[in-house]
Amino acid sequence: MEGRRDAAGAVPQYGFVIDQRKCIGCHACTVACKAENEVPVGKFRTWVKYVEKGTFPSVKRHFTVLRCNHCDAAPCVTICPVNALSKRPDAIVDLDRDQCIGCRACMQACPYDALYLNEETGTAEKCHYCAHRTERGLEPACVVVCPEQAIVAGDVADPETPISRLIAEQPVAQRKLEKGTRPRVWYVDALPEALRPNSSTEPPQYLWSDRRHQPPPVPPGFEPPPDVVATLDVDHAPVWGWHIWAYLVTKNLAAGAMLAAPVLAAAGLPAGSDLQHVPEAVGLAFLGITLFLLVHDLGRPERFLKLLLQPNTRSWLVKGAWVLTAFGLLTTASLVAGLLDEHALMRTLRMVNLPFAVLASGYTAWLFGQCRGRDLWIERGLFAKLVLRAACLGLALAVVLTAGAGGGLVPAAGFAAAFGLLFVVEHRRVERTRDGARAHAILEATGKPRQGELLHLVAAALLLAAGAAGGAVGTGLALAALAATILGQLVHEKAWVEAGQAVPLS
Repeated sequence: MEGRRDAAGAVPQYGFVIDQRKCIGCHACTVACKAENEVPVGKFRTWVKYVEKGTFPSVKRHFTVLRCNHCDAAPCVTICPVNALSKRPDAIVDLDRDQCIGCRACMQACPYDALYLNEETGTAEKCHYCAHRTERGLEPACVVVCPEQAIVAGDVADPETPISRLIAEQPVAQRKLEKGTRPRVWYVDALPEALRPNSSTEPPQYLWSDRRHQPPPVPPGFEPPPDVVATLDVDHAPVWGWHIWAYLVTKNLAAGAMLAAPVLAAAGLPAGSDLQHVPEAVGLAFLGITLFLLVHDLGRPERFLKLLLQPNTRSWLVKGAWVLTAFGLLTTASLVAGLLDEHALMRTLRMVNLPFAVLASGYTAWLFGQCRGRDLWIERGLFAKLVLRAACLGLALAVVLTAGAGGGLVPAAGFAAAFGLLFVVEHRRVERTRDGARAHAILEATGKPRQGELLHLVAAALLLAAGAAGGAVGTGLALAALAATILGQLVHEKAWVEAGQAVPLS
């Protein structure tokens, strides 16, 4: 629905002003929102953050109301694969729970922590400006209940409305303008440190309650001022877990197997060998595991087909599904050609499949690029890293298949070259935002990237030894190298996914 129109027939452009000069931190807005919209316990569409600044006895407590910003360039709308989120003509960002599949990508895309997953329904939820009230000419519940009229809602496009006059007459601030989301929530007299995440010290316990989660890690050099303390806030748990970092590796195994398949002939594996079919078999097996992980991770897995039948073509979740489908079909066709002894056709299909294997590995870089809230994930160079990791896995598999016949040195040398390029890409100089640098420091502090590199280095040595030894010994060494490569990538991807979510957004 597009909402009400004014006397001239124009559609209002709604927004919020939070006047922190008036807010008394009573949480009436939070309670009213919960009651009006049946928000589950432990979840919040709007909440009040307390930040205390100063040292005793000169300490002042600042209240800051946080919520969805109904952005004009809302990244949650772009990334949603099934059009469950939409930007209405009246500027409200709305969410259709009947359409949502519970992928939680919108939660990673939002820089403001404005969305949450309702475990009872398996779908995402957020502030929708009480659209059911707004369409009837009523104000949002939080506005009505505020005893100090600190929350002002209305048509920002009409210069005569109270909200427009307040924006025009008072110095206002907005959250994270550098993200380019064009938020529609303005703050009057808000403490800057309260609007900027990671600018206040996070105590192990809140003012009136225990924390649901431990305070976020603070690496050296990123310590906030000791006289600015967040004494009350809402904890937000990591959104994506083991399904995602496992998917990064299983997808790269599938793609890597087909990236390395053309190398088998150069390594001397006979066209009629039964081992020629292994890359396709591995590719399809791990593609199936990848799809299982993606579907199993959904809040509403039974709605998975909406992604294909009702797609948002701007989302890289959708484009990635198309890539994986094409990759799977070509891999299947190649396997069938090989089983029918059509070796020339099999070689042709493998070459045709190469760009799809590259995309099957690398498209995730563009998907993570739409996760605007996670600065570590949107850094440049992720596409190259993913493809090189896939190549390492595929070339290790190729050594396993060819070492017994004495041809393992060619793919082993390829592995060493791919790992060398990956090392260079990983250690190149990158211009990072402060949150990106903080996440990177958290990642490095785990030591997992170095462990992953060490395992790849061990794998390279084993593969070169396998290629030189040949026979059963060479095959055994190559299998150990493949296991080390898989383990190294699992270690790295787990730490990378977790570190990206370790930096608070609100």
